[in-house]
Amino acid sequence: MTDQSANDRRDQLTRAPKATEADAAPRIDVTTTEAGDTRIDIREDAAVRPGRVDENGDELDESRDDA
Repeated sequence: MTDQSANDRRDQLTRAPKATEADAAPRIDVTTTEAGDTRIDIREDAAVRPGRVDENGDELDESRDDA
């Protein structure tokens, strides 16, 4: 990501009335292997993560049918 696109991203994510700097924090890490494959990982410190959670904010087991 170029400096300009990083600034544009930050500006866009902090433009909402109740937005904070934390809203613009990185949520993913993108790496490329020697073979040229791109890997996208959700950061462990990301405030918002994909997936389902219960009322306590704990991740649900997606492999269970009753989740």
